[in-house]
Amino acid sequence: MSIRINLDVELAKNKMSLTELSERVGVSMTNLSLLKTGKVKAIRFSTLDAICTALNCQPGDILAHEPDQE
Repeated sequence: MSIRINLDVELAKNKMSLTELSERVGVSMTNLSLLKTGKVKAIRFSTLDAICTALNCQPGDILAHEPDQE
């Protein structure tokens, strides 16, 4: 996949656990864990908005595009 997920970096910057984020945004620990490890195919804008609000960051702080190596 050419999209890198930096959720763990933003969690560390905010000194927040995945459990606390889950409680704040109303998303299950399982879904956040899958997102954190990059094992999801999609994310709802409403979920991304809630995560960004909780972590006081921008979507680009969480998602990064990496061109495929040829």
